[in-house]
Amino acid sequence: MLPIVIQTLSITAPVFAMLFLGVVLKRAGWIDASFVHMASALVFKGTMPALLFVSILKADLSAALQPALLGYFVLATIGTFLLAWGWALWRCPVEDRGVYVQGAFRGNNGIVGLALAGSLYGDYGLSLGSVLAGVVILVYNSLSAMILAIYSPNGRASATAILASIARNPLIIGVVTAMPFAYWQIALPDWLMTSAEYFAQMTLPLALICIGATLSLAVLREGSGSALSSSLMKMVWLPAIATLGAWACGFREADLAILFLYFASPTAAASFVMARAVNSNHQLAATIIVITTLMAAVSTNAGLFLLGWLGWI
Repeated sequence: MLPIVIQTLSITAPVFAMLFLGVVLKRAGWIDASFVHMASALVFKGTMPALLFVSILKADLSAALQPALLGYFVLATIGTFLLAWGWALWRCPVEDRGVYVQGAFRGNNGIVGLALAGSLYGDYGLSLGSVLAGVVILVYNSLSAMILAIYSPNGRASATAILASIARNPLIIGVVTAMPFAYWQIALPDWLMTSAEYFAQMTLPLALICIGATLSLAVLREGSGSALSSSLMKMVWLPAIATLGAWACGFREADLAILFLYFASPTAAASFVMARAVNSNHQLAATIIVITTLMAAVSTNAGLFLLGWLGWI
């Protein structure tokens, strides 16, 4: 299992490096709260939709297309969302429930999950992982937009307002816009694709720097209870339930392992960007991202070891 431990650390270490850079830049006075606000808005409205658009456009949607596996993944994602929401009704203050639930179900599949799937299973892992990531993007963003709108600090939203929030979400617009191009294989000019890729590549480092600049010891202490609870849901309880469900449905070996890696991915940086965009508790979102990323190096390897010991993969 040592190679997997090293691979996990090699993926999560750059994430921590960018988070730490955000802390250092804020302490040095090179960036301030105004920069974080503007940069987060740029990521949410511009670079992240561009990243989703380019990713879907470049994905081979016909590769590793397995309706049963994809269907289970979507249903399990909705199921974990509902479980996290139900737990939040009892465990979490009302004003933080949207951020709590999003942190508990929304994984960093496009970075951590896909990289580990490719490392373990080569081209098959990459092709299946890419299709899984593409399918769940719309589900993640729709559910996140809904739960954040319901627990909006501006007051409980109506059904119409929730639907409008989902329809106006830039991340969802980026996904929906890309689908016709991907389905009909409409090629864009090379210069346009290259420019879009340049723009999209700013997403992860800029988002992580903003998260790092938001963190402080006071924030970590204040939100530690809710953040730790959401993180345990994300990294332990929900992956265990979803993976057991996958095994019960007959998935084995590479398919089961890849499903586990996607369920057990740490919370996505996009959760911070979306929470800040709707004026929710983005500091709690940042803390959940840090804790789950720290936990990933242990929980992911422990899960893979257990699945192998049971003879399921």
